[in-house]
Amino acid sequence: MAKKTKKQQEALKLVDRTKEYGIKEALELVKQSAKANFDETVEAAFRLGVDPKKADQQIRGAMVLPHGTGKTQTVLVFAKGEKAKEAEAAGADFVGEQELISKINQGWFDFDVIVATPDMMAEVGKLGRVLGPKGLMPNPKTGTVTFDVEKAVNEIKAGKVEYRVDRQSNIHVPIGKASFDIEKLVENFESLLDTVVKAKPQAAKGVYMRNVAVTSTMGPGVKVDVSSK
Repeated sequence: MAKKTKKQQEALKLVDRTKEYGIKEALELVKQSAKANFDETVEAAFRLGVDPKKADQQIRGAMVLPHGTGKTQTVLVFAKGEKAKEAEAAGADFVGEQELISKINQGWFDFDVIVATPDMMAEVGKLGRVLGPKGLMPNPKTGTVTFDVEKAVNEIKAGKVEYRVDRQSNIHVPIGKASFDIEKLVENFESLLDTVVKAKPQAAKGVYMRNVAVTSTMGPGVKVDVSSK
């Protein structure tokens, strides 16, 4: 196990790992314990009472955080004709067709999110083996397969995040930076919490929200009492 730095050891002393904190207090502790020499990302983690192996208990979607993530996303759009012009006008960083598909096949990944119009998916689908493992494949459920490319690009640039339950029934989503005002972090967290609660599958039984925590890139996890909302 890697030895913790002096800063990490100091951050650990701030947090009682056995205690659940109110939302604002938990996020304040995350800000205080973010001691790295860069602006750490703040992330929320949810452990849910779902069985991701069952199709009717899958959770996946996207939302726009009220105050964004603090990171400007690089957007690639697969589109042609007027839709390509629309994507460029909306501020997409890369727009194209076969030439971009060829670059990706050659190992180019200088982008964060891909948007594709439905008529491009037959070709984009061929990239599944390289995009899938990286979580970059466009998907209608997250609004990244659409003819409304202007809206898609604008939302991504405004701070749209995707959420998806993993094999261990967890969801991890960035909700901002440690430099954010506490009020902005609280609003982003509560907006995400509401979205995850509403996404509860009807087939899920028992306790749905089993464990919630917030953390920064290098800081300790802080348990959250979501009933404090």
